[in-house]
Amino acid sequence: MIPLWLPAALIGGALQAWRTAVQRRVSRTLSVNAAGLVRYLYGLPIAVLLVCGYQFWFAPAAFPALGNWFLPYCLGGGLAQIIATNLLLMAFGERNFVVGTAYSKTEAVQSALLSVLLLGDHLRPLTWIGIGFGVAGVMILSTGGKRMGPGELLRSLGQPAARYGIASGFMFALTTIGIRAATQEVRTPDHIRAALIVLAVTVALQTVLQGAYLVWRERDQVAAVFAEWRTAGQVGLMSSVASACWFTGFASAPVALVRIVGQIEVAFTMAFAHFYLGERTARSEMLGLFLVAIGVVLALAGAWHT
Repeated sequence: MIPLWLPAALIGGALQAWRTAVQRRVSRTLSVNAAGLVRYLYGLPIAVLLVCGYQFWFAPAAFPALGNWFLPYCLGGGLAQIIATNLLLMAFGERNFVVGTAYSKTEAVQSALLSVLLLGDHLRPLTWIGIGFGVAGVMILSTGGKRMGPGELLRSLGQPAARYGIASGFMFALTTIGIRAATQEVRTPDHIRAALIVLAVTVALQTVLQGAYLVWRERDQVAAVFAEWRTAGQVGLMSSVASACWFTGFASAPVALVRIVGQIEVAFTMAFAHFYLGERTARSEMLGLFLVAIGVVLALAGAWHT
């Protein structure tokens, strides 16, 4: 029987790639903070609709009790995601869409390490080998189709796009830890219910935090956020549904495993970059994609290995 986290990770990866592609279009007319806000502001009604629909219509049940650390974990995870998203948008400003996303995909190995250190998760050797293939794949993708030796590749890590991307990956990794911990504070065996409750609360907190910052520091961008409602609405919709999938995965499986499988997002990212944004795909990027796919397969094999 297919575990819940697997389709959740795959669907979440596809929707996240689509959302990021659309969000990059928004970022061309909005500031970094304004482009980041649209995913929360326009995603909040969707998140509330999802949790209410599940709670009162799809699977009616008493609202679960929440642990004392529920709000702090939601706040910490939400703040880390705001910072991660802003860093990712800044990486996009330095290089192309695929490369900016590829650097942020170091999140998979960072999530694996943090989950082992902070959550006590256990990963089998085959899964760690899969992580290695995935990291190799995203590093090839990070070259943007240019031939680079090991020395050049190491030197490229000092470029702004690399710094922003890797920092973004680290903050996204912290996000997964916070969200995983928050779902564990929801006293229910229903992983979907827990994930949707965490989603609604986290997105509400993010809307308040980044919205307040925008009013305080970039008030001229407030009107622009609402003027872009057609495109921003798409970002919010896909962001909330993708996050619902990710959060469900985090609630039902080790975050490292969910994120490793979620690296398949790179394939969707390349497809959207090519067909939606009109960016060219180099042969080396196809090799990187192949290595990422091998990493995903090995991670899955490790998960089911007995």
